[in-house]
Amino acid sequence: MAARTTRRAPGKLMVTGEYAVLEPGRPAVVVAVDRYVTVTVTAAEDAEGADVVIDSDLLAHEVRLRRGREGLQVLPGRDPASARGAPAHIVSVVETVEQLRTERRLGLTPVRLSVRSDLHRGGVKTGLGSSAAVTVAAVRALADHYGMRLSREDVFRLALLAGVRIDAGPSGADLAAATWRGWVFYRSPDRQALLAGLRRHGVAHTLGRPWSGFTVRQLPPPTRLALHVGWSGRPASTTALVADLATRREWQRAVRSRFLDDSEQCVSAAERALLRDEPAALLDAVRTARGLLHRLDAETSLGIVTADLQRLCEVAESCGAGAKPSGAGGGDCGIALLPAHRSATLLRLRWTAAGITPLPLGVTAGAGADPGPEDRTAPDAAPYPRGHIR
Repeated sequence: MAARTTRRAPGKLMVTGEYAVLEPGRPAVVVAVDRYVTVTVTAAEDAEGADVVIDSDLLAHEVRLRRGREGLQVLPGRDPASARGAPAHIVSVVETVEQLRTERRLGLTPVRLSVRSDLHRGGVKTGLGSSAAVTVAAVRALADHYGMRLSREDVFRLALLAGVRIDAGPSGADLAAATWRGWVFYRSPDRQALLAGLRRHGVAHTLGRPWSGFTVRQLPPPTRLALHVGWSGRPASTTALVADLATRREWQRAVRSRFLDDSEQCVSAAERALLRDEPAALLDAVRTARGLLHRLDAETSLGIVTADLQRLCEVAESCGAGAKPSGAGGGDCGIALLPAHRSATLLRLRWTAAGITPLPLGVTAGAGADPGPEDRTAPDAAPYPRGHIR
């Protein structure tokens, strides 16, 4: 039986720091939730000329690709629709990991990547960071398949490098959550500088260099507050909202500077509250973060706070929770931190009555916890040394 390596990575929710974290060096607090994307890598036996085969429960057909000077290309002679269906994040992961191996004069073999996602409802994304989760899971699975033992930070760095090859705009906060899990404090590096480094020096050099502005550390979970998640029922495009914000004249003037500074203070307050396990202070930080998003929306007319998200927050607040939209807004999810003595059942019932779908999500354990059976190499996979990339 061929070696089979299965790895998974969780989805995420933003607690504080949305939009500001897009700026290099600016912070956010993000949390990983217990819904996963799972990637299994095997040798591509009988691949009929393909070097890489990708199948996914979100694709109508498998995608077959061949390595070439310009990267992975859809195998000639196949249905042209398969080219349109090629999952960009998976393709970029394969190209990035294999470029690293090529730069280190290590061999490549035909591989199959099978992707399964729990981060969608009926094929519709819910705003839990599925692109980041699949990127991290694919980096881990492919690297382990090739016998490369990566540190947690190496996984994150390769995942972010794979991401910036597609779009240097996203902060990487969702990748940090998918990598470290639990509650995470994160400052974003300069992704444009990383992209320039990739183009000029390649993957190995850029991977090993210091990344200006980058910080990540795990935070303790709150012991007297429970995280609840409501779905607005409307998917939103973070990429489109972020791109739209960059075009707003208001953002380019005083709005931007004030928002960034206020967001930094809010994130710092949330971090302190988690470190000290102060529930009232954390609720205040969440409410402040919501107010910052409302103010940004009012000043830029971006459409961050929809009627559904507003209703989600108001209902949660009526139940004693601190609530806010999570992420870029415009749809997707909102979060509520509910004191332990308050009724979670009442919150779910009121959300449902208001047209908000409660999502049965929990927070993952942080890095270092038992990863579970889906994160272990299958028994037929060969062992390999630990502690270095080879």
